[in-house]
Amino acid sequence: MGSKIQVTAGNVKIGGGADIAVQSMLNIPSTDIEGSVRQAKELEKAGCHIIRAAIPNMDAIKLIPALKEAVSVPIVADIHFDYKLALEACAAGIDKIRINPGNIGSDDRVKAVADACKARNIPIRIGVNSGSLEKEILAKHGHPTPQALCDSALYHASLLEKFDFNNIVLSMKSSTVPTMIKAYELAAQQCDYPLHLGVTEAGTERMGIIKSAAGIGSLLLHNIGDTIRVSLTADPVKEVYAAYDILKALNIKRDGVQFVSCPTCGRTRINLVKIANEVEERLRNCNKNIKVAVMGCVVNGPGEAREADIGIAGGVGNGLVFKKGEILYKVPEEKLVDVLMDEIEKL
Repeated sequence: MGSKIQVTAGNVKIGGGADIAVQSMLNIPSTDIEGSVRQAKELEKAGCHIIRAAIPNMDAIKLIPALKEAVSVPIVADIHFDYKLALEACAAGIDKIRINPGNIGSDDRVKAVADACKARNIPIRIGVNSGSLEKEILAKHGHPTPQALCDSALYHASLLEKFDFNNIVLSMKSSTVPTMIKAYELAAQQCDYPLHLGVTEAGTERMGIIKSAAGIGSLLLHNIGDTIRVSLTADPVKEVYAAYDILKALNIKRDGVQFVSCPTCGRTRINLVKIANEVEERLRNCNKNIKVAVMGCVVNGPGEAREADIGIAGGVGNGLVFKKGEILYKVPEEKLVDVLMDEIEKL
């Protein structure tokens, strides 16, 4: 899947057939080192593969060793305009840098960053979006079209290629899903670099997950993309959960719990919405490779979900526990979740 070229950030491989890497970004102020470290640990625990941190000034450089000491996840320095910050981040032990070479000044500055990264095998992620396009490219295309986004990313890459640097990851994010999809499709046709997928400014948790699933999901289904970030106006841990949910929905991530539940209908006589939400939440950190079903009634439940390793189906104030479509026993509604979790524990 994905790009021909493979890059390595810390202990994570991106592209060249490697597994899809899940990313997120700290949203604690860079001045709050203690808070940033705490959030990085939460992201690592949630399964985040790569963590990005904003490095807005020289004072923020001290965040890098603090994060490196606290977690084993690769850290990306998010840098805009100041090439000296990139050089200092390299010296501080960063695993990857996000910077657009066209924004940092003259060729000698671009060369300095390329050389520093090359010496330490640090990849550079070029990240363009609808709001960051060069005047010339905008003038040519009229507005942020998919080709304009792709042209901008490849332009920035060419500035690094000039100095024999191709340890590059590209992203071309838009808040408009069809534009984002087309831009990445064009990039996949025009270069071999690993692609970092994401819908920028996707919104709050509800709409952000929907837009990210539509954009990221459609590209991954067509073997485009190597690392993903679900951008949400929410706790970054929720970005990681959403990313894994997208990978599970696409059957790309096959380990861990596959959870299914029915939409309920007029036959349902138990509080299935409450039960399903509770089961899903209690299974959040379960790593067993199992399929769990929560169904509303016995008419369709055991039969529809016969592929489930374990499941429950509602009755009148009670429910049936079933395994691979075979009914085991009946349980009062208030005990259903606990009994189901006990059965899962035995698997």
